[in-house]
Amino acid sequence: MTTAREIMHPGVRCIREDTTLVEAARMMRDLDVGSLPICGDDDRLCGIVTDRDIVVRAVAEGLDPATTKAGEFGGHVHWVETGDSLDHVLKTMQDNQIRRLPVLEDERVVGIVSEADLARHLPEEQLAAFVERVYA
Repeated sequence: MTTAREIMHPGVRCIREDTTLVEAARMMRDLDVGSLPICGDDDRLCGIVTDRDIVVRAVAEGLDPATTKAGEFGGHVHWVETGDSLDHVLKTMQDNQIRRLPVLEDERVVGIVSEADLARHLPEEQLAAFVERVYA
């Protein structure tokens, strides 16, 4: 059985709730990623901010990214555990139409599964079915 740990991108960096969207965007640029988990002072996952959140939910709505905090975009977040099966990862992403999924171990973020990770590990037919469901 393939697990989330085997397909995830390890070494994910979290941002704090009080990180501004400008700081988050720069970090995404520097790390070449499209999302960052948001962790509270207790290092527990409390959300995720994406490049799309910054553009569509903040800038397009007239919010100032220099003063708007990432914590304002935390909301409900889905995740999986390192030992969860690839099937569970796929189901979670498909059911919630999400493209990036944090992976936790001992209640701490240790990785993230993205579409690129799935593309490297799924047979072509299964990947096509995933894309169809997530983008439907």
